[in-house]
Amino acid sequence: MADEGLLRIEVVCATPAEQVLIALEVPCGTTAGVAVERSGILRRFPDLDPARLELGVFGRVVPAMTVLGDGDRVEIYRPLEADPKQARRRRATGGV
Repeated sequence: MADEGLLRIEVVCATPAEQVLIALEVPCGTTAGVAVERSGILRRFPDLDPARLELGVFGRVVPAMTVLGDGDRVEIYRPLEADPKQARRRRATGGV
């Protein structure tokens, strides 16, 4: 643990052009949503809609109100650009 009452966490976001990892120290009881706000990542990626973000902690989708623990990594998930099943079908039939 960083200091008494503080947690070390990371907030990550990736786009096709850029990947960002921001390390933070936050008070115990901080939620995933608050961590994203405190990270400043929403200013760096203005296309992200804070009301529609899908968040995860180490690959597991969680609600924004999830309380974080020391060492957690909050991940911001982007919507899929294509349905994976449809993409496989197109490739299987020779489409692009």
